[in-house]
Amino acid sequence: MGEEKQENCQNQLPESSSSQQSCLREAIEVTSSLLSLSHSIRVFTVKWQLIRNKLEELNSGLIAVENCDSSESSALSSLIRAILITVNECYDLARRCMDLSYSGKLLMQSDLDVLSSKFDRHVKNLSGIYTAGVLTQAFAIVVSRPGLNACKDDMRFYIRDLLTRMKIGDTQMKKQALVNLREVVTEDGKYVKIVVVDVNEIVNILVNFLDSLEVEIQEEAAKVVYVISGFDLYKSVLIGAGVIGPLIRVLESGNELGKEAAARSLQKLTENSDNAWSVSAHGGVPALLKICYSVEFRGEVIGSACGVLRNLVAVEEIKRFMVDEGAISTFIKLARSKDEIVQINSIEFIQNIASGDESIRQMVIREGGIRALVRVLDPKSSFSSKARETTLRAIEKLCFSSPNAINILMNCGFMDELLYFLRKGEVSIQELALKVAYKLCGTSEETKKAMGDAGFMPEFVRFLDAKSFEIREMAAEALYSMVSIPKNRKRFVQDDRNIGFLLQLLDQEEANSGNKKFLLSILMSLTSCNSARRKIASSGYLKNIEKLAEAEVYDAKRLVRKLSTNRFRSMLSGIWH
Repeated sequence: MGEEKQENCQNQLPESSSSQQSCLREAIEVTSSLLSLSHSIRVFTVKWQLIRNKLEELNSGLIAVENCDSSESSALSSLIRAILITVNECYDLARRCMDLSYSGKLLMQSDLDVLSSKFDRHVKNLSGIYTAGVLTQAFAIVVSRPGLNACKDDMRFYIRDLLTRMKIGDTQMKKQALVNLREVVTEDGKYVKIVVVDVNEIVNILVNFLDSLEVEIQEEAAKVVYVISGFDLYKSVLIGAGVIGPLIRVLESGNELGKEAAARSLQKLTENSDNAWSVSAHGGVPALLKICYSVEFRGEVIGSACGVLRNLVAVEEIKRFMVDEGAISTFIKLARSKDEIVQINSIEFIQNIASGDESIRQMVIREGGIRALVRVLDPKSSFSSKARETTLRAIEKLCFSSPNAINILMNCGFMDELLYFLRKGEVSIQELALKVAYKLCGTSEETKKAMGDAGFMPEFVRFLDAKSFEIREMAAEALYSMVSIPKNRKRFVQDDRNIGFLLQLLDQEEANSGNKKFLLSILMSLTSCNSARRKIASSGYLKNIEKLAEAEVYDAKRLVRKLSTNRFRSMLSGIWH
């Protein structure tokens, strides 16, 4: 343990900076040695864990001091001497705990508490010396980051080292510690748990750093908070530490990257609507709207601000405030943005704020919201598939509430764009387009006629053998709705392949049996055409329909009766009735 050298350091002040460095190195060595020894102690484990945490922090602080240029300092020399004395006392208690040679449990617990307080005071004194400017940074050597399969103790020691540098370092050292912290929590969720649960003092420091006058410190702290806010388990810890107010102050006065990180953090935190009032109480809504109204920020900043406001509309009072502040027209303009993040979050904001509120829905229509949405679907435009999917969802939610909205949709050329994506869109867009088309054909007979003229029926037929039962069912319902119009029925029957395909699907394996009711309903509707009846009756699938009728399938029985009734028998039936 180098007891003789320790004694020299404890009994006299160093005569030169070299002897001061020698004692500092000795303090680092004995502290590290004591840390290792403490892991072997099996009694008073909670007390020793607290002491071990303080020792880790103190050790990191001493290493940080060693990496600084420091002239001879009586304050530092006195502190090193005091640390060595406390470490010596701790060694004595550690041996007695290992040998179980202490006189009483209560007395030992009291001694360990006193020791823990001494180490805590040493850490604070070391931080005070650093802050006073006695030390100047030479080069910021950070403890090497543990490897991929490192044990938890090594990971925790690394985090404590970063904590120490955040507490005692100058601006550059604090920034570097924050950068290193962000890297590890981004790459490995285990570090997030250590930060929030094991070394939770860091959370309070991060919250304090959000109010730092150094914008670089503020920015890096916001970035770390954003990573932590992505873990549902730890959001409550951030809220409990009072993170909302400082994040909003970053929105108001931080640099652009800091604003982006703050907005993204708030977006995560407000996924729980309980936190919406806290954002409002700290003046967050005007700050977020101001960002959205501005043209000076990058899309990432505006898009994240839109995302927070989208979450906040669930609160009626906040929603009304945003409407009064002119948010509707602003977000309709943003829905035309070339930036995907801004566009998607704006469209979702419009959808959310108008959902279930007819007056706001009408305001969206008056402000040109439907036209803005339809423009996004223009196949000639360069908007992303994700933006178009979001747009189709918004149209499906917003535009089928009134004849006026349907008319605007039709007059904007929406039907042609919808048909284009049914035919040529990616699978996800095709399915959304089918859902919207299904809803559209249920609005009026005039719409069904227009859709029949445009060529929707062949597309519905194509989806009848899709893999998804939901898609098959939707296509069958839409087609049934379409052929209820005589003009569409005639057009459908003219293509010989259509009836044959329906009968073929009806004959397919049991996997498709859930769709048989709709297929039979379509065929039943078609039998009002003489040519359709003849085609069904003369097909090779009639026996299958008869089998279904024999199995007491009601729609099949109706279809068989319809097919077997000639004109004369129909007349007699009418007379008898």
